[in-house]
Amino acid sequence: MKNISITCQFLHVRFSVMIVFITVISFLDNHIYGQTDFMPLTHEFNNHKSELGTHFACVLNKDGKNIFRKGADDFDVLDATSIGSFSQWLTTALVMTLVDQEKISLDDKVSLYLPIFETYGKKYITIRQCLSHQTGIEFPKSVGKLFEKSKFESLEEEVNAYASKHEISYNPGTSFTYNNIGINIAARIAEVVTKKSFEALITEKILKPVSMKNTSFSAKDKVNPSFSAVSTALDMNNFLLMLLNKGVFNNKRILSEKSIADMETMQMDNSFMKNAPAPMSGFTYGLGEWILSKDIDSKSVVIGSSNMFGSWMFFDRCKGYCFVLLSKTPQGESKKVMYDDLKKAIDEIIPVEACSGY
Repeated sequence: MKNISITCQFLHVRFSVMIVFITVISFLDNHIYGQTDFMPLTHEFNNHKSELGTHFACVLNKDGKNIFRKGADDFDVLDATSIGSFSQWLTTALVMTLVDQEKISLDDKVSLYLPIFETYGKKYITIRQCLSHQTGIEFPKSVGKLFEKSKFESLEEEVNAYASKHEISYNPGTSFTYNNIGINIAARIAEVVTKKSFEALITEKILKPVSMKNTSFSAKDKVNPSFSAVSTALDMNNFLLMLLNKGVFNNKRILSEKSIADMETMQMDNSFMKNAPAPMSGFTYGLGEWILSKDIDSKSVVIGSSNMFGSWMFFDRCKGYCFVLLSKTPQGESKKVMYDDLKKAIDEIIPVEACSGY
């Protein structure tokens, strides 16, 4: 009985020490981040108020910890809003899961899965060209046309119309034109090879595994893989963390390291970028994502995107942080200078001397 008592006392002391240790570590983490001066970032929010408005939410995550978050009274980091062209990034990630499973290859011809493209003289377009906006298929130049409500009843009907009713403006792979066509074609191929709907696939392969509980492609109007998603700042932060961690989220692999590397590989040089959205002028493109900075070896370091609503999201692979800023109320197209100012402010908050060469 005496030995049992001594053992219990020992376990109690050991457990108490463990709790104190965890508490101290937690306190130190909170103390360190609590002492960080975020004024450079909040200063830029004020500087770009005309683009952001007052209804925006943001999250800054460093080394897997959300060290800064900001929201309005009626729009916080948990509130969902339209994310526009950020949808294309999610869709590309879905397509890459099928590449990982060897169901498709990036250099497969679209016509292999969608014979209608061969019927109408578009048999040379590849999945890679679809994910990098190099299909060559004509599309209305008006920016507003990118996100207007779809007149089609299904993704299949819309993609078939690309094949049968749109002309080829230039040879596939010879120029870049940002639009919905390529991403939607790739999404339709995903439906064909899996015999599942796009919405079911994106939920199964990306949204559920990455814990994007408040993200959906069907919340408004009809499902469109290029622009119909709604999401929250925290959900999109999870997505960026998965990419930053080379395809892993919560210790579970979502995408292979090779697929992450393929997405971050520049698909064309600046001479091809003749029809980029204004905020992305001067940047290059990978697969479904923009390459914002490269190191001295031309390796992608900062990856991100913008949309028509004044929103930005990006991650810095060298400095180990993700940043998501979502605007609820469209204020007009983002400007590149806003990205430059936000990036500079964050780099001032999170200085990493070894990463100063880009």
